[in-house]
Amino acid sequence: MEKLMALSELEKGSWAELREFRCSPELQRRLEDLGLIPGNRLRCLFRSPAGSPAAYEIQGAVIALRKRDANRILVEATL
Repeated sequence: MEKLMALSELEKGSWAELREFRCSPELQRRLEDLGLIPGNRLRCLFRSPAGSPAAYEIQGAVIALRKRDANRILVEATL
């Protein structure tokens, strides 16, 4: 059984698989352009002391997302 969580909840150093978006079509398109595609694996690399933004590795690239945007991305933690 899948246990989905918001990307913003992913612990530093942990891997996850992107499952779905819960955002506007415009934001989803922008995120997909950055390589955030359902099924892709990503890892939380760094979180600022205030918690936003956080840096994520996806397909060899590093991107930073604000917490409010990461809250709208659902992932499943993986090993």
